[in-house]
Amino acid sequence: MSNQIKLPDAQGNVVNYRLVGSTLVKPKAGVGFNRIAYSAAHVVSDPKASIDPWLDCAIDWDATIAFRERLWSLGLGVAEAMDTAQRGMGMDWPTSLELIKRSIAASKRHPGAVLASGCGTDHLDIDSVRSVDDVIKGYDQQMEAIEKLGGKLIVMASRALVRVAKGPSDYERVYDHILTQAKEPVILHWLGDMFDPALTGYWGSGNPDDATKTALGIIAAHASKVDGVKISLLDKEKEIAMRRGLPAKGGLDGHGVRMYTGDDFNYAELIAGDEVGAAQVNRQSDALLGIFDAIAPAASAALGELAQGNLEKFHAILAPTVPLSRHIFRAPTRFYKAGVVFMAWLGGHQSHFTMVGGQQSTRSLMHFVELFKLADQAHLLEQPDVAIHRMKTLLSIHGVEG
Repeated sequence: MSNQIKLPDAQGNVVNYRLVGSTLVKPKAGVGFNRIAYSAAHVVSDPKASIDPWLDCAIDWDATIAFRERLWSLGLGVAEAMDTAQRGMGMDWPTSLELIKRSIAASKRHPGAVLASGCGTDHLDIDSVRSVDDVIKGYDQQMEAIEKLGGKLIVMASRALVRVAKGPSDYERVYDHILTQAKEPVILHWLGDMFDPALTGYWGSGNPDDATKTALGIIAAHASKVDGVKISLLDKEKEIAMRRGLPAKGGLDGHGVRMYTGDDFNYAELIAGDEVGAAQVNRQSDALLGIFDAIAPAASAALGELAQGNLEKFHAILAPTVPLSRHIFRAPTRFYKAGVVFMAWLGGHQSHFTMVGGQQSTRSLMHFVELFKLADQAHLLEQPDVAIHRMKTLLSIHGVEG
C-alpha cells in the first residue's frame, strides 16, 4: 500500500500527506527500568452490545485484557480503572470492579507484572452525600472490595469529598482514616480540575500551593502507608516543588515516598529528574501516565535507555512524542481519552473506534487528522498500512473522500 493519504487541511482543502515516520520505535528486549512506570490503561468498548451507549456500559473483555498484556510485555505497569479507563466518565463502579478482578487474574499469568487499581467513591449518589462520614464509608466499601481481591490501591480523588468538605481539616480526617486502614502502602492520586472540573479546590483550597501543603502534611503523617503520590496538574514547577517536599523515608521498603508524574505535557524532563533534593526520590519522578497507553513502545524504549545511562537517547525517543501528547491532552483536557483510544485503533490493538458513552465524539475530525500526523512523526504508527486504511475509513464517515 502507498505511504500517502489525502487529508483535509485547515482551509477545507484535501491535500496529499506522505508518511515521514521512518524507524518504528522498538524497545530493547530484556532491559529493566530504573523508574517505576505505570500506564493508565483504557478499556475497549463492545460496539456490538445491544445497549444505550450514553446510559449503559459494555466492555470487550478479551480485547481489554489483551491490551494490558501488551503493556506488561513492554515492561510497563498497569494503573487500572483510572480516569483513562473512563472511570466516573462512562464506566461505573460494578464494571470497574469486574475490570480490576479480571486484570488481577491476568497479572498472575505474567511474572513480574505490576498492577495497581483505582479506589474511589464514584458508586455514591453524589446528591445523597451529606457528610464526610458518607465519603469515608464510600472509600471503605471500595477499599475492602479491591483488597479482598489482593489488589494494590490507588486512592483516587473524590468528587463527593469536594462537595461536602468545609476545608483542609476534612481532607485530613478522610485521608487519615484511609491510610490508617490500608493494608499496604497506597498511591494517592491528585487529579487537577483541567481533567475533572468537579475536583476544583481539592485538598480544601483553590490555591495550589496551599493545597500542596495540606497534601504533604497528610503524607508526612502517614509516610509508611504512602508508596507515592501522582499529581496531574500539567504544571512541572508545582510537581517539582511537591516532589522535593516528599518524605525521604517511608514509602515502599522505607526508600522514600515517590512522585509519580501525571504531567502529560512535561513527562520526559520530570522522569529524567535533576540534582536537587534530599534523597534520590526527591530528584526524579516515576510515572503514572495516560499518555503511556498511547506511546507505550516509545515509553518502554526510552526508559530502557535511561536505565542504561543513555540520557540523550532517552530524550531523543520521547521528544517527538511530546507534541503528540500535548495535542491529545489539549483543552478541554477531560476529552483526552478519545485520542488515547484513537491511537489504539490506529495501531491495530482494537478493531473499532467506539468508546464507552460514545466519547469518541468529544473531539473533531480535524483533531484526529492532526493526531494521525503527529503519531507518524513520532514513529508510532506500528502498522502503517492499517493506520492509513483506518484513517481513510474515519475520513469517509465524515464525508471526506480521497
